[in-house]
Amino acid sequence: MAEAMAAIMGATALLVLSLLVCASATVHTVGDSNGWSPGVDYRTWAGDKTFAVDDTLVFNYGGGFHSVQEVSSTDYASCTTGNALTSDSSGSTSITLKTAGAHYFICGAPGHCNQGMKLAVTVGVAAGGGGSSSEGTAPPLPVGEGTAPPLPIGEVTDPPLPTTGETPRTRTFSTPNTPSLTSLDPNPQASSTAMTSPSAAAFVSAAAMFLFALP
Repeated sequence: MAEAMAAIMGATALLVLSLLVCASATVHTVGDSNGWSPGVDYRTWAGDKTFAVDDTLVFNYGGGFHSVQEVSSTDYASCTTGNALTSDSSGSTSITLKTAGAHYFICGAPGHCNQGMKLAVTVGVAAGGGGSSSEGTAPPLPVGEGTAPPLPIGEVTDPPLPTTGETPRTRTFSTPNTPSLTSLDPNPQASSTAMTSPSAAAFVSAAAMFLFALP
């Protein structure tokens, strides 16, 4: 009994999961009402749409002459039809996008790819497929990183002033030698005579006083 209940619960879980996947997938009708035909700008058509894994592309073209070929990026650019990865010409082609990345489609009829029957889509991961909402943004810097480190205490401070009672050093300067007065006198002999004349007068006075003092 327990094994039967476990099997029923497992089957129910798979069914719910399948329903969720189907509900999250989107069906895109290529070209909308224009379908798959020449003269339609499929680049503009795909430009405002988001494609995810398990989405489906539906190509409607009426059958007969047109076809849908999935090709490489090189064959897509050159409109080469001989190396198709897959091809269908049933008139209504449904392709489920099973892998993420770029997918390329062209019409296999001669010249139709050059007339615009080519489609390129970029497929992202399905909803809930583990994609990160923060992808493409720069990681935050660690705490404190990107700021200048604080200076150590006491670094880059003014020098201390001298303490009270301390005598600052002084510098002495020597004075240049000055020329003597004698070397500046234009008449050395006259200057010498003028300086010795008071001594001669004193000698004469002393001699006169000596003579008067004799008996």
